Amino acid sequence: MVVGVESRAGFGEPPGFRARGNWLGLAMLGLLGMTSPVLAETLPEALVKAYQTNPQLNAERARQRGTDENVPQALAGYRPQIVASLSAGLQAVRNLLPDNTVQSAGLTPWTIGLTVTQVLFNGNKTSNNVRVAEFQVKSGREALRNVEQGVLLDAATAYMNVMANYALVESQRSNVQVLREIQATTKRRLNAGDVTPTDTAQAESRLSRGLADLNVAEVALAISKEIYAQVIGEPPAQLIPASPVDRLIPATEAAAIDTTIHEHPAILGASYDVDVAAVSIKLAESSLLPSMSVQGSVSRSFQSDPTLSTMATDQASVMGQVNVPIYDGGTASSQTRQAKEVASQSRMVLEKVRSQSRTAVVSAWVANEGTKIALKAVESEVHSADVALQGVRREANGGQRTTIDVLNAQQELTNARSRLILAQRDRVIASYTLLSAVGRLDVHTLNLDTPEYQPELHYHQVRDAWHGLRTPSGK
Repeated sequence: MVVGVESRAGFGEPPGFRARGNWLGLAMLGLLGMTSPVLAETLPEALVKAYQTNPQLNAERARQRGTDENVPQALAGYRPQIVASLSAGLQAVRNLLPDNTVQSAGLTPWTIGLTVTQVLFNGNKTSNNVRVAEFQVKSGREALRNVEQGVLLDAATAYMNVMANYALVESQRSNVQVLREIQATTKRRLNAGDVTPTDTAQAESRLSRGLADLNVAEVALAISKEIYAQVIGEPPAQLIPASPVDRLIPATEAAAIDTTIHEHPAILGASYDVDVAAVSIKLAESSLLPSMSVQGSVSRSFQSDPTLSTMATDQASVMGQVNVPIYDGGTASSQTRQAKEVASQSRMVLEKVRSQSRTAVVSAWVANEGTKIALKAVESEVHSADVALQGVRREANGGQRTTIDVLNAQQELTNARSRLILAQRDRVIASYTLLSAVGRLDVHTLNLDTPEYQPELHYHQVRDAWHGLRTPSGK
């Protein structure tokens, strides 16, 4: 929907183009004319859709469910291993007896057996495997939280980009409408002898520039709508203005840094990786310790030996076994040294992540504060540019200003409005970015109207499962 313009003989202000204090009014002009109120969507609703349907996030959840399975696999080391065996076939036997007679037979031997093996001690390898798996699960959960934050931030950014680009398109359309009116007025004044052909050429040049700017804005809008659909899962409908989330951010920069150090998923995940590496040292050392196991077996064999009078043999046994490693070529020693170096690396990575997180918080804090100042400045700029344009129009009508003065003032107002649109977009995105840097951009903190994904549920469903091929979801 485009606001109409009244034709005038001079350069008076066309109705409907007064400077607006909020760029969202411009955006709503286009949105209300394009969609039904039933399709209205708020930023929290868009975040809910992204949280539920984003493929990157769902893939990360599936990865975490796969990581959960490391624990029951490690726990299997405590449990007995039971193997049933069956062998059968054809056998031709030819025996040469002492009296030079030959004895031959065709046999169909088969054997059935059952073997049970239980590890009693393996150098604490099983317990360390379980600890490693559990730390991997905890690290994976923090990685999932980090991906959730990234997806929600991408969704908020995509939402605000669409809002801003809608407003920019409407602003440029308004500018083109004004330039068309100025061009028409200049032509009438040229015919009346009030201006020169130069004034007409200047008006036509600015109109062409305005049309080019409108095209750029429309292209940016089309791209932002596609990105929105990619992140959130469906094309944008009627978008409702959004507000910053400053209320959810710690009150001071120092408090934000402290919160990040203790709560950010990247830091917590790196700390669990340190635990994994530390336990992995003990896991490597377990190969240097003795192991002990017990094995029981039962079997029955038929037609096992044609020289015997028996046709079947039953066997049962219980055997204990102790293995003491003496020398393995240096493999276990190398693996232990390697694990120590990996542990050292993981501690360095943790310090690096802490430093990066602190830098991210400080940068996001400064950027967020900067958007507040920038927004106030550009609001004042829009007001001043609007006042200046009205003054130039009146002076042009009195013969004290030229057409180029009016065009320049109109361009300054249009540029100021565009900067206001972008400043208000940046204001909202900066607050979400800071909340993400703090480590609190999640469903619970935002109070989104959707059930929160609980990775612990799947973990407890599979942790003590002794058998079964189906996942808890039934697949």
